[in-house]
Amino acid sequence: MAYALSPLALPMPDMPAIAGVTLGIAEAGIRYKARADLTMLAFPAGTTAAGVFTRNKCPGAPVEWCREALKSGRARGLVVNAGNANVFTGKAGRVATKATADAAAKLLGCKPREVFLASTGVIGEPLPHERLTAALPALHAALTDTAWADAARGIMTTDTFPKAATRTAEIGGVTVTINGIAKGSGMIAPDMATMLSFLATDAKIPAPLLQTLLTKAVNPSFNCITVDSDTSTSDTVMLFATGATRHPRVTEAAALKDFARALGEVCMELAVMVARDGEGAQKLIQIDVTSAVSKKSAHRIAMAIANSPLVKTAIAGEDANWGRIVMAVGRAGEPAERDLLSIAVGGTWMAREGSVVPGYDEAPVVAHMRGREVAITVDIGLGRGAARVWTCDLTHGYIDINGSYRS
Repeated sequence: MAYALSPLALPMPDMPAIAGVTLGIAEAGIRYKARADLTMLAFPAGTTAAGVFTRNKCPGAPVEWCREALKSGRARGLVVNAGNANVFTGKAGRVATKATADAAAKLLGCKPREVFLASTGVIGEPLPHERLTAALPALHAALTDTAWADAARGIMTTDTFPKAATRTAEIGGVTVTINGIAKGSGMIAPDMATMLSFLATDAKIPAPLLQTLLTKAVNPSFNCITVDSDTSTSDTVMLFATGATRHPRVTEAAALKDFARALGEVCMELAVMVARDGEGAQKLIQIDVTSAVSKKSAHRIAMAIANSPLVKTAIAGEDANWGRIVMAVGRAGEPAERDLLSIAVGGTWMAREGSVVPGYDEAPVVAHMRGREVAITVDIGLGRGAARVWTCDLTHGYIDINGSYRS
């Protein structure tokens, strides 16, 4: 089914080519009719890879394949299908991943374990991999270096808009580029990953360094968003470095400070776009927790607020009910004292040190909540720990989408 464009959607940016990367999409008929559902990326020999994967204890066969393949740190291809998650499919799921990797490897002239795989969609249904492998030869033959926008659309499931971001950075005075695409709208919660995201750069970076950079970029971005508190069985974030642009040799992270900055910005932009496209969402919510006993504690409190159905529905209804925020702080299981707690929405302090602010006027808070973006700040009053997370409101649209997901 088609989904109405989110009112929080952002336009697709102009995506430059990444030296060494070709990509494209095809209609394999895996589940969807008359839309692309198969995406392929090809990389040159010598490409390094890094990945972060779901912590769900029931991962899909593609996640297990990628974890094993990543041990080499090398990549020549990526194949992604939409509409079928290849999860809880037993031996058939493993057969499907091997058949897909074998077919792609034959086209790319590489080992199967140099091909990475990702699938999202319905859980518990065998992946019709014969349709997928049948579509690969024509797809491979049509790969170009300009199809980033197509790829961003090809990996979508319940997403209402394609998500992409790009940045440049300097390594030793030489400019390199990072492109990223993501899909995600529901079943979004850390820890990692929270959806599918694929990034590529023309920089030459050893796999261990690439892994360190990706992990650091993921924590404040993809691990700081939630739509519905449910962690997917399939989700994957991967970064590929083709080494196609020549720059001074990199042996330590200190030489990659600007690259780390750019990578972090791409991940952050993509992550917030996923929160914007939450199923049925009408409002983006940013939650800042300050003065907690630690950064980890602040993060847990912020996520408790972000995952509260009562908080999310209050914002959907534009109800300035700050008592629901107090409730969420208290149930987080982290150190908090009622008489030190302060809460603000849209920059207006509603409660300070455990009670309502004298002369508090609800009007500016309600006006703020009528907008598309809502900001919540909670001061715990116990320490110096701080965290920022993003979520969206909870509307009847979420029920409509998920109640008919398999229809």
